[in-house]
Amino acid sequence: MTAPPLTLHPDRLFPADAVARELARALYATVAALPILSPHGHTDPQWYADNAPFPDASALFITPDHYVFRMLYSQGIALEDLGIPRRDGAPVERDARKIWRRFAAHYHLFRGTPTRLWLDHAFATVFGCTERLTAESADRNFDRINACLARPEFRPRALFERFNIEVIATTESPLDALAHHRRLRASGWKGRVITAYRPDPVVDPEFEGFRDHVLQLGALTREDTATWQGYLAAHRDRRAYFKAMGATSTDHGHPTARTCDLAETACQRLLDRALAGTASPDEAEQFRGQMLTEMARMSLADGLVLQIHPGSLRSHNPRVWRDFGRDQGADMPTPTDYVRALKPLLDRYGNERDLTVILFTLDETSYAREPAPLAAHYPILKLGPPWWFHDSPEGMLRFREQVTETAGFYNTVG
Repeated sequence: MTAPPLTLHPDRLFPADAVARELARALYATVAALPILSPHGHTDPQWYADNAPFPDASALFITPDHYVFRMLYSQGIALEDLGIPRRDGAPVERDARKIWRRFAAHYHLFRGTPTRLWLDHAFATVFGCTERLTAESADRNFDRINACLARPEFRPRALFERFNIEVIATTESPLDALAHHRRLRASGWKGRVITAYRPDPVVDPEFEGFRDHVLQLGALTREDTATWQGYLAAHRDRRAYFKAMGATSTDHGHPTARTCDLAETACQRLLDRALAGTASPDEAEQFRGQMLTEMARMSLADGLVLQIHPGSLRSHNPRVWRDFGRDQGADMPTPTDYVRALKPLLDRYGNERDLTVILFTLDETSYAREPAPLAAHYPILKLGPPWWFHDSPEGMLRFREQVTETAGFYNTVG
């Protein structure tokens, strides 16, 4: 039995109404050939530094992508059977073809999802696949993709250029030496891959290994990070290094949008308790909130754009976290307050004209009520598009319908 053909309708993301569709086509034509600027690219800088071939179709599309394997996991497929590495080093499936076959046999699960839109687009336009992915066509598609990946024009730098990417930003911890970025700079390649300062491991007392990370930050910068002023000085030092390596932004993945503006003595007490491992959940939240305000202060000084990604309860599934670690598809959206939560930071810096804070949102119920009016008033605020679960054509449409009338286009980004 032959698999159905893989065909992509040119108007698949445009309205059904004929008049609206013609307008959408005309608007799209004005931007279709523009280069891609990706400020939050979720790619590994080692790809571009090594410029080595991607190993195989499964290693490219399945095992590194929690958008893909979380759907399969939700239908009872073990992550081990998809080749996801376990924290304890226990055996997982290593046969890339078996992983791909399992994926293909369950490809119907992605119907109606943006993941399916993206995968079909990549299969057809990047790899020239002509058959829809099914259990029957799995091997043929696998072999075709692998044959492409073996060719020089499918290496990371060539794809970067083919996709007309002007710049893409990766995110690294302050503890990262940025060795891959240094190698890229030394390589002479013209592609622009920059870093972004993502300090979660050293600003979140509930992050695994927080104390050791903060001590490592101190050793790296030769600052006493057990003192509040030394801790802040260490951040300024690493931010300066990241900026020298091309960074234009910082990025913060906090469970809420809470900010604080505390006295130095209170900040020192919070740091002491965080390092001792005795901070309560509320104290950990205060510490994170204070650090958002401190990061705004530093951004005003060094010009880095401050990005806040609040409202995600990380590692909601304790079994997945225990066996596989962070960022394995179990982060869940939560109701998020912005008006009261951001007020301490906005009271201090909201009227500055030389500071940009991009606020991302996961709580769709809040768009029109909180983020849009805030961005429509405070000079520092811009609204980023929805992300994670709502990073989709329909999600972006809902976002635009709720925020544009209040915030306009120029108080939003992306």
